[in-house]
Amino acid sequence: MDNVMAQLEGLVAHYEELQEMMADPEVINDTKRYMEISKEEADLREVVQKYKKYKQDKKELEDNKKIIANESDEDLIEMAKEENSEIEKEIPELEDQIKILMLPKDPNDDKDIIMEIRGAAGGDEASLFAGDLLRMYEKYAERQGWKVSLIDSEPTEVGGYKRVAIMITGDKVYSKLKYENGAHRVQRIPVTESQGRVHTSTATVAVMPEYEQVDIDIDPKDIRVDVYRSSGAGGQHINKTSSAVRMTHLPTGIVVAMQDQRSQQQNREKAMQILKSRVYDYYESQNQAKYDAKRKNAVGTGDRSERIRTYNYPQNRVTDHRIGLTINKLDRVMNGELDEIIDALILYNQTKQLEELADKNA
Repeated sequence: MDNVMAQLEGLVAHYEELQEMMADPEVINDTKRYMEISKEEADLREVVQKYKKYKQDKKELEDNKKIIANESDEDLIEMAKEENSEIEKEIPELEDQIKILMLPKDPNDDKDIIMEIRGAAGGDEASLFAGDLLRMYEKYAERQGWKVSLIDSEPTEVGGYKRVAIMITGDKVYSKLKYENGAHRVQRIPVTESQGRVHTSTATVAVMPEYEQVDIDIDPKDIRVDVYRSSGAGGQHINKTSSAVRMTHLPTGIVVAMQDQRSQQQNREKAMQILKSRVYDYYESQNQAKYDAKRKNAVGTGDRSERIRTYNYPQNRVTDHRIGLTINKLDRVMNGELDEIIDALILYNQTKQLEELADKNA
């Protein structure tokens, strides 16, 4: 804890500098710089507040000990003892909270994401389950106040998806959904099953952070661009012109379709941004050794073939195999109530990081 406390003193000084800068008229007039500084200040605020409370508690504890040792007034001594009894409970809690807040941050945690869901083993039933997972994540996103946009989809005749890609934008999306990478298994009686037998099918989920400035150059010759008329909401304008854009990266086969924006130019820009993110992620995950080393102590490897969760419909049960968590609320989970599972995964990951930190300092 001493190492952490030494870092915190520097952090408090930096936090106070940031607050001074936010009051500087020159910074206030520079919107971009002001936004960057205010974001950094907001990120540090909680840990600084906890540390100040921790220091205040330590001081009060020592002051009360002096009263207990030197004071003759019994009422004052009793009051000091009662206060110290509360403070002594609070200090270890604050230490734990500070340790978690001081853990190394994933640089992608604040980013929006691109999620790709694919029906895998199980034919039509797998494609239907891919559609169920899509709706689950859409409902979860709605609960979080996030926005979901469809990037590309390959629907099946039975009403599911062979493949569907979406973009989710909002506050700290990647920090909560990064643990969804992997194979999701469903056990249920398919609608096409006449004998009432339970079948097992799988769908895979890939979660990629959206990189605003991806350090990757894509040769224009490697991209095929198709334009077509948009469908769906947007009024008459959106349907009369060929404003929708589909981009295919020929070397990887990655496809991005975008029709959310009003003009073809806006759709082109957004599609290119997403395409760069997906191509970058594709080449990054090819370097498997580096990828695994980076995530080996996290919750699972993040490998898209790793079975991470089972959804058992007959027993209304969801099991996350990485942390051994089982909850009998499948109906609520499929309705977007994922908080209990995601919070448990975050806590597990934090505990692992704390254990590693303790081993290093031992």
